[in-house]
Amino acid sequence: MSISVKCQYGLRALFELAKRKDQGLVRLQDVAEAQEIPQRFLENILNQLRQGGFVESRRGKDGGFVLLRTPSQITIGDIVKFIDGPIYPVECAGKTPVRKCSFQGRCVFSSLWDEARHALERVYEKRTLQDLLDEAHDQICDYVI
Repeated sequence: MSISVKCQYGLRALFELAKRKDQGLVRLQDVAEAQEIPQRFLENILNQLRQGGFVESRRGKDGGFVLLRTPSQITIGDIVKFIDGPIYPVECAGKTPVRKCSFQGRCVFSSLWDEARHALERVYEKRTLQDLLDEAHDQICDYVI
């Protein structure tokens, strides 16, 4: 399974909002520029994230977006599952596979795919936006020293 570009943009947008959590509303244009995301895609993604309860938005001259929860309360898994749906390592795995498999029910690899899915879910569920903020801060500090 690869993370869609849309999901990557969503992750980067939420990361940017987490970086600016103490600044109040952040303009769409500022998020787009900082994370190099095309504005027309970002607007749709942030509106979807608003509907999912990740962000709040206000229109107008002083409008923008802000996280609804603290960065430590938002896991990468929350975001990935919301934007891309269930996590599966291959298209033919899971309860509702993207691609039908002719070996369904007798596939020798199904336990391997399940193990890979569980491993991915553990990684994504364990990591939060706050973890990424902390890592980014550590990288900047290491670079400056």
